[in-house]
Amino acid sequence: MRWFGPNDPVTLADIRQAGCSGVVTALHQVPVGEIWTVEDINRRRALIEAAGMRWTVIESLPVSDDIKRRSGRYRQHIAHYRQSLRNVAACGLKVVTYNFMPVLDWLRTDVDYRMPDGSKALYFERLAFVAFDLFLLERPGASAAYSHEEAAAARLYFDGLTTEGRERLFRNVLLGLPGSDEAFTPAQVLAALKSYEGIDAGRLRDNLFLFLQEVVPVAEACGLSMAIHPDDPPYPVLGLPRIVSTEEDIAAIIHAVPSPANGLCYCTGSLGARADNDVLRILRRFGDQIHFLHLRNTKRDENGNFFEAPHLEGDTDMYAVVKEIVQLQRRRNTAIPMRPDHGHQMLDDLRKRTYPGYSAIGRLKGLAELRGLETGIRRWMDEAG
Repeated sequence: MRWFGPNDPVTLADIRQAGCSGVVTALHQVPVGEIWTVEDINRRRALIEAAGMRWTVIESLPVSDDIKRRSGRYRQHIAHYRQSLRNVAACGLKVVTYNFMPVLDWLRTDVDYRMPDGSKALYFERLAFVAFDLFLLERPGASAAYSHEEAAAARLYFDGLTTEGRERLFRNVLLGLPGSDEAFTPAQVLAALKSYEGIDAGRLRDNLFLFLQEVVPVAEACGLSMAIHPDDPPYPVLGLPRIVSTEEDIAAIIHAVPSPANGLCYCTGSLGARADNDVLRILRRFGDQIHFLHLRNTKRDENGNFFEAPHLEGDTDMYAVVKEIVQLQRRRNTAIPMRPDHGHQMLDDLRKRTYPGYSAIGRLKGLAELRGLETGIRRWMDEAG
């Protein structure tokens, strides 16, 4: 399971009792662009090992916006990233997860979406997002991104919100980075968006390839695997390009810097939010380059809305995915680290404050379902010969 560090209300003891053998975490206290020191890494590792688990997967070693824009201190930040890779390898870590999403790591319009059973899930509502963009953030030039009909519908939606509803939508969309309790302000977001003026998908992709050319050889030399996380949601938002959203995006990244260290964090939830992504085909095509697995499910509709479904429900055939993963691990003769993701807030956790999508019991439910599914598939394969 993912753990956000000593301030996470879900403790290491909770995670171990859930049946996990390892923890996925990061040094969220280190400013983006600065070096992860051996001392800080070992201090975090010691906490995890004292709780009876291992830390081999980083999520995430963040890439600065200077690197993504190829501006400001990007050369220094790349040098720092290379040194951080050497340090984490020296401390025994194996997989480094990262993303290349500008400004916002992920985006939802509702973090308390009520499910029919009373639990709460993360939800992206297209009309609510358009209303936020046009009438709350008031992003310059936003109207050009939407049709007249969609903008009119968003106006009706926005006018129907109470003051409290508008404030809640504002907070939800502008939640801070994972691992942080701080939310972005409109001024910060608008300034960040402006800093990406002139950077389209092609230029952002070039900047990613430059970054990979600089860091992948270091990772390979150190025995590390780099795993890029897909965009969430997997399409442009707020006028920002997205370049890790489709099968062909992934192919371009893999081919840009051919190396066993240049790979993918395969996330069924992020990829599955697009109807034109065949998540099973992506798994089969890039199986040898997959270094980390996020297993979650989403349910989408024709209007661009989606919510986090139970792990074994939703639009992704999780049985087919896990079966393919078991076959892949047997073929590669290795265990690929994986975790459940974005569990529902439920039972006692409904009365607790946790990071959105990362309450304990919902992820425990997802973990139990996935472990049971994997065990059944492995037993069936063994018995079938």
